[in-house]
Amino acid sequence: MAQKEYAGVTVDVNDEGYFTNHLQWTKEIAAAVAKEEGLELTDKHYAILEFLRNRFNSGEALSIRSINKSGIVDVKEFYAMFPGAPLKRSTKIAGIPKPSSCI
Repeated sequence: MAQKEYAGVTVDVNDEGYFTNHLQWTKEIAAAVAKEEGLELTDKHYAILEFLRNRFNSGEALSIRSINKSGIVDVKEFYAMFPGAPLKRSTKIAGIPKPSSCI
């Protein structure tokens, strides 16, 4: 198992950089991961990250459709906030495993 240091904390990650222990996540670590991804987090970013973490913790499937139904942002805004591969990037920053729907 690989490890990586974010915000002075060593976390366990897989080969793709996704956390293998979601309990190691903090907002400070999220900001450091986002910076590495070229993003600066806003309150709306954190709201999405919390939404994703809550869905993951309750065992619900993560999808772009669920983001659209969250009431936080619509799909277009989600893509703008996490450009490229928004669900992959947002789950990585949220400290949870990459969704199985992501290639």
